[in-house]
Amino acid sequence: MAAALRRLPVLGLWLRGPAAAAARGSPLHSLKVTGGPGHDTDAGSAVLGWQRCGAVCLQRAAVLSREANPMESAFARLLEQIELEKSLYSDHELRVFEEEEKIQRRQAVDYDSDEEEDIGQDIVTGQDLEDVWEQRLRQFKVADRVLETDKKNDRSTLNRRLDEKLVLLIKEKVGDEEVWLLPQSEWKPGETMRQTAERTLSTLSGDELRAVFLGNAPAGFYKYKYPTAVRTSSNVGAKVFFFKALLINGDLKTRKKGDYVWVTKSELKDYLKPKYLQQVNRFIFDTAAVDM
Repeated sequence: MAAALRRLPVLGLWLRGPAAAAARGSPLHSLKVTGGPGHDTDAGSAVLGWQRCGAVCLQRAAVLSREANPMESAFARLLEQIELEKSLYSDHELRVFEEEEKIQRRQAVDYDSDEEEDIGQDIVTGQDLEDVWEQRLRQFKVADRVLETDKKNDRSTLNRRLDEKLVLLIKEKVGDEEVWLLPQSEWKPGETMRQTAERTLSTLSGDELRAVFLGNAPAGFYKYKYPTAVRTSSNVGAKVFFFKALLINGDLKTRKKGDYVWVTKSELKDYLKPKYLQQVNRFIFDTAAVDM
């Protein structure tokens, strides 16, 4: 009976075989836990040989609103029509109607000029104003939504895909292989996992990027093993805790071009491995990536 029991130090509970095994593989087991009075166990490295890492999912918010799809455009036109039918005339429209009546009276055969005081004066009518506004509108040129960087598919700049969120990815060398990941760093004793993620961003960009972290709890979790060539009994792989952050301003300028990209959610599949991508997609949401 005693051999079939396992103790979970995090909760101080006794669990039986399968439950204990599941608990040992959970994210809780990657944190530093207390095994008893006066005994600290680094469960992530000393017991299983897993390195704990804090990663930052840095997002640039959309700069422009995305273009409406056909259903949204049709609904907007319907609302405009309903609003027009139920609305009252504005002061400008009433002024135009009044001035049109004056013009019609002046053109009448029995018109008496003494009835109006403004005869002979230069008047700017409401219609004159509308003509000026119409001329200005024709001269106005709307900026392009598709930039030159979009045409060149330059993913190293923030000045692209302005109507979608962008996520920062970094190229890292794991063993002999170069892989794309969200920026991450190994946890150091005395840090919280959020502090590790904040240090990751600071180390990556120095003072180039300013961002605000969205909460103290991880938004996601992923565990992966290192390549066999670099794996040891005390260094099996990494357990990564993801923290979301929103870019305020700045850009990466000192880092070598080609070692980082700013990509949309739909472009993540071009860089991330399938299992890693599956975990990242769980906490990255963008309405522009949703099929309507």
